Amino acid sequence: MPRQARLDAPDVLQHVMARGIERRKIFWDDKDRTAFLERFGVILEDTQTQCYAWALTPNHFHILLRTGTTPLSKVMRRLMTGYAVTFNLRHRRAGHLFQNRYKSVVCEEDPYLLELIRYIHLNPLRAKIVADLKALDKYAWTGHSVLLGKQKNPLISDTIPINNNEKLLAEVTIEDVLKHFGKRLKDARQNYHHFVEKGIKQGRRPELQGGGLVRSAGGDTSVLSPKRKEDRELSDERILGSGDFVSGVMKKAATNVRRDSL
Repeated sequence: MPRQARLDAPDVLQHVMARGIERRKIFWDDKDRTAFLERFGVILEDTQTQCYAWALTPNHFHILLRTGTTPLSKVMRRLMTGYAVTFNLRHRRAGHLFQNRYKSVVCEEDPYLLELIRYIHLNPLRAKIVADLKALDKYAWTGHSVLLGKQKNPLISDTIPINNNEKLLAEVTIEDVLKHFGKRLKDARQNYHHFVEKGIKQGRRPELQGGGLVRSAGGDTSVLSPKRKEDRELSDERILGSGDFVSGVMKKAATNVRRDSL
């Protein structure tokens, strides 16, 4: 069965994942990771795309984006193609680096923004790349340490011009996340850290790894059984959210496609 086309529209939250071909490593060392994030930061600022969370592991990455006027496909093409060329030149290899195309899931903001930030930032701990939360706090290759103020934000590149001391979008995005946890910076960071700590016991959270009716119901399969198909809440495997949200996204995406075709 052919894959459905990706959904894309301005101002939607997208959980994006990509793996190395045959699950091989896409990051061999810190130079690779630094090159990826510097490129990513420039693209985010150029396209005015916000990144709320990110995590790099040896063979894949997770990012949580809010799209701007530039389509997600163009953002990801610039990032993945550009990085693959740099990676191949540096390591004297040829051929594809990533496995097929990236996966993206449109997510409803109110119930899922903070949950996905926590889920993505805990990825290195779930993968046993770091031993515990204390080690994750200092791990340089997620946005978690940046939110805590433990690491400089690698998405802010020295190559990005700043006009009249204006803040870059990556700085604004960090502030936007912390505002959910408190008005004072110190309190917000402490509350965020406690929130992440509480998520460790929740395990792998498969309900956050895709879309569809069951995942949008928090993994509750009972939503399928008592209702006739025609009475079930509207759902889509590409969307994590309520029926009303699914309907709105589908209309927005269709409108966006029509405008792009003009």
